[in-house]
Amino acid sequence: MNILSKRWTGLVIYQLLTGPQRFCTIQSSIGISGRLLSDRLNHLENEGIVKREVYPEIPIRIEYSLTEKGLALKPLMEELEIWSQTWGDIEDMK
Repeated sequence: MNILSKRWTGLVIYQLLTGPQRFCTIQSSIGISGRLLSDRLNHLENEGIVKREVYPEIPIRIEYSLTEKGLALKPLMEELEIWSQTWGDIEDMK
């Protein structure tokens, strides 16, 4: 549970469920700072959830994708999405 407890980590995983993506695509999709995204991706890579693949092109292309361990989180992320759609934003409930 500690892996998912950091802010933005769930959104990074959720974003990567759609397939391999470049850093800037992830950043613009979820609205996270570059420094924080880099930190979260490094953490997830160290945990074996995210794979970083470097393509030897000019310019160098780097893509991030979920590993088998990361893809195993898909059912959990889908359930969280359903819960979020059902209960909405906490602020709306006040």
